[in-house]
This record gives sequence, structure tokens and C-alpha cells, in this order.
Amino acid sequence: MTVKELQRLAKRYGIKPGGLKKTELIKAIQRAEGNFDCFGTANGYCDQLNCLFRKDCLQ
Repeated sequence: MTVKELQRLAKRYGIKPGGLKKTELIKAIQRAEGNFDCFGTANGYCDQLNCLFRKDCLQ
């Protein structure tokens, strides 16, 4: 997902994306989704099955 796409998604959740780095933006979206803000910390395992970023995080 591009930064522009993330920014649009963030706005739908009421998040102001200005000035946030890509990882910070993803974590803010994760919190808004009701998931843990754990992007990039999975180390091969993730129990957040409904997270939009799960697949990317596990790579």
C-alpha cells in the first residue's frame, strides 16, 4: 500500500496523517481498527487475523 493510499485510509478513520512516517501511520490505523499497533514486530507470528497489514507485517 502506498503512502497516499494509507493517508486516504487514515482520513476515513479520522486520523490526521500529516507528518507521520509510513510505519507510524500504519500503527495509527491499526489502533483505529481495534488491533494492536504492532506493525513490523511480528517475528513470524501474528494473532491479529483481521488486521489489514498482517500479510505485509509477516513478510
